[in-house]
Amino acid sequence: MCGQGSSKKNFGRPSESLKTILRGRKSGSLEREDSLKLFSVLSCQKHTKFSGAGLSTTCLLCDLKRQEHREAHCDGKYRPVEEGRFNAALNWNTVNFVFFSPFSASVVIHHPFLVSHQAISNKDQHSISYTLSRAQTVVVEYTHDSNTDMFQIGRSTESPIDFVVTDTVAGSQSNSDTQSVQSTISRFACRIMCQRAPPYTARIYAAGFDSSKNIFLGEKAAKWKTSDGQMDGLTTNGVLVMHPRSGFMQDSKPGVWREISVCGNVFTLRETRSAQQRGKMVETETQELVDGSLIDLCGAALLWRTAEGLSRTPTLKHLEALRQEINAARPQCPVGFNTLAFPSMRRKDTPDEKQPWVYLQCGHVHGYHNWGNHREEREGREGRLRECPMCRAKGPYVPLWLGCEAGFYVDAAPPTHTFSPCGHVCSEKTATFWSQIPLPHGTHTFHAACPFCAQQLSGEQGYIRLIFQGPLD
Repeated sequence: MCGQGSSKKNFGRPSESLKTILRGRKSGSLEREDSLKLFSVLSCQKHTKFSGAGLSTTCLLCDLKRQEHREAHCDGKYRPVEEGRFNAALNWNTVNFVFFSPFSASVVIHHPFLVSHQAISNKDQHSISYTLSRAQTVVVEYTHDSNTDMFQIGRSTESPIDFVVTDTVAGSQSNSDTQSVQSTISRFACRIMCQRAPPYTARIYAAGFDSSKNIFLGEKAAKWKTSDGQMDGLTTNGVLVMHPRSGFMQDSKPGVWREISVCGNVFTLRETRSAQQRGKMVETETQELVDGSLIDLCGAALLWRTAEGLSRTPTLKHLEALRQEINAARPQCPVGFNTLAFPSMRRKDTPDEKQPWVYLQCGHVHGYHNWGNHREEREGREGRLRECPMCRAKGPYVPLWLGCEAGFYVDAAPPTHTFSPCGHVCSEKTATFWSQIPLPHGTHTFHAACPFCAQQLSGEQGYIRLIFQGPLD
């Protein structure tokens, strides 16, 4: 995940190709005379669009030389581009070419068929296209960087996506439960750049490159030009990141949610998820991912773990040992006096006969029984309120499941607490940590959720301590 020894695609340094197109000028505005020389080209009768900048003998749209045009379909009938037409399309004082060190180069294009067509149609060239209006586009080109690896995340199943994600539906147990949901995750949601050399720093950027190695930000996407002349923007639903304070461990506290831009800058959240107005830039924070960083893609939340962090995390074998240790204690149901046992780590669709159940109002653990079953539930009506036979407290009565994703645990302590209302069991520190994390929900709300099933937590704390009864013998 951190790119050790990988040969993945990589890029990052400014392109040299636009330097040639603009005849060696590295910065500043082009003078009118230079602009006329640069853009005064020919178009053929078949292709009425303007040809490429500086390519006066080649038609940009079909890539045929002048002589080939005569033989193919133009009959040698060329006509010069009308100067007045260019004056209407171009603002001569704002045709800029500026290098942005160290990652990109940019050119403002006031006619989409002048330079953008060539940059975007080149499948060997990574580029980002910022559409400012129907007549104005900015293209930023990228070249390969041998020191980094790029990993892309999104909903698309196309080859550029390394990790395909689908929408997380609260309480769902398989991908089939999410098929009917209209996705809010971008097809090319984000990209993560990992250094190949220690300390293998990972940085996240909004948006990912498609099969043509392009990123397109349309007219409606939030975009702007920075004070140093660089272009930047946000995706429609945004990429949000939250870094925990003090790392991902027992005493971790939640951080503040921020939004990451296409260029990796950090901003406060927008008023709503897809608002046009960006938040304020947070210059004291970076897009560097740390152990326990949460990434929200508006439909799925991802947890970033480092190799060092995972070395402190309990393994599946450790969780299995804890499960067997609980079962070896032979907890009993106070009503039926039958022995209870947590099922194997592979969760089934329905609880088995020895499955532990809990009253979420008080935490007493029982086997399944009908004691205290209210009339509404016996008649099949909605409502799962049950009365605990031990303390007479009324509340939800749910089966218990051991949380089996080891990466979500902040310590290796025994599973003594359960999330409410789903019944997933984990350690006390883990339950405390996740109950304090406000996960994005919808366009502008946040709520804590169970990390194992994404169900919104309920109750005063969102979790409760389990009370087992030991064997009578």
